[in-house]
Amino acid sequence: MSVVKTFSRGLYEQNPVFKQALGLCPTLAVTGSVINGLGMGLAATFVLICSNLLISAIRKGVPPRIRIPIYIVVIASFVTVVDLSMAGFMPDLHKSLGIFVPLIVVNCLILGRAESFAGKNNVGLSFIDGLGMGIGFTFALVLLGAIRELLGNGSLLGIPMGFLGANFEPVLIMILPPGAFLSIGFVLGFFNWLENRRKTNS
Repeated sequence: MSVVKTFSRGLYEQNPVFKQALGLCPTLAVTGSVINGLGMGLAATFVLICSNLLISAIRKGVPPRIRIPIYIVVIASFVTVVDLSMAGFMPDLHKSLGIFVPLIVVNCLILGRAESFAGKNNVGLSFIDGLGMGIGFTFALVLLGAIRELLGNGSLLGIPMGFLGANFEPVLIMILPPGAFLSIGFVLGFFNWLENRRKTNS
């Protein structure tokens, strides 16, 4: 498998959120703003890349019967690094993301890539796979965060968007839990429409 194909799969073809519907719990919970979505995306990307690298490096020495517990220990170790680093250097973001930082341990995206890819491929390809999937996941969270923050607060990255006009009334439901479901529903519908249109034209 080529490096470019391995990397690009996570961006669109196998996007963790929009194509595989993985990691939806943090996706729905933390995307009330762009900053939160970006923070969670980068944290998950770091864990994904590091766990892919280590699991790929030790894959031949891991007994098949206990591979899942070993994978979880590896993932939990990197999540602990992220959690403590965030708490020390970005306490406000750490507080905003709350329990969802430690819960990266059980993110099905990360364990799924460890099992389906890193455990079967070399270190180089596993790094590329983790990077591509991580960027795809981060893109999804940032996109949903931008939609919800723009419609729910009239801002992006906390900066008011003047182009919405003086008469713009924020749609408060968009920054509440129901807004997460509405946003992801419309975005998933749009991606499905794009895919159907691509198949029709090909």
